[in-house]
Amino acid sequence: MGELFIGVIARRIGRFAGATAAQISAINKKYATPHIKTTPAVRASLLFLRLYLLALVGLLVYKFVTLVR
Repeated sequence: MGELFIGVIARRIGRFAGATAAQISAINKKYATPHIKTTPAVRASLLFLRLYLLALVGLLVYKFVTLVR
């Protein structure tokens, strides 16, 4: 009886996960390419922000490594 119940629950979870994955895949295909145009200034500022983020993460890792020693 318990195995039957677990099997039913497992099948329902599997169906839910499959349907959810299909919905996520459809959304990803729809928004794969941006619908807005960006100016060179916006691209430059986004690049600067990415580099700044990488620098901050690098400093965080450096601080962690120096504290562990």
